[in-house]
Amino acid sequence: VQLQASGGGLVQPGGSLRLSCAASGSIFSINLMGWYRQAPGKQRELVATITSGGSTNYADSVKGRFTISRDNAKNTVYLQMNSLKPEDTAVYYCYADIRKRGSARYLSYWGQGTQVTVSS
Repeated sequence: VQLQASGGGLVQPGGSLRLSCAASGSIFSINLMGWYRQAPGKQRELVATITSGGSTNYADSVKGRFTISRDNAKNTVYLQMNSLKPEDTAVYYCYADIRKRGSARYLSYWGQGTQVTVSS
């Protein structure tokens, strides 16, 4: 099982970016999916999560600006980021709780990270 994240880049303050993360491999089902981020010199922090049923949770710092969504048919989670601020600069990591075919357990998998830089 692999998670492939994409969509990062350089954007000016106030701009927008959309991150995507696709899970592939021998997948039976996916439960929780989400995004974390890690800025230089800081701990990794939760950005947003979404359940298989579509319930969402956001960090206070991104509420009203970021929107998490998912396409269960494509095993993909998205993060639409609007009104970006310099303090949003970080490496963004996706993750998913995945049950592989032939397994009874959910395990957490992480993507490779994608850099988001907000700067003028």
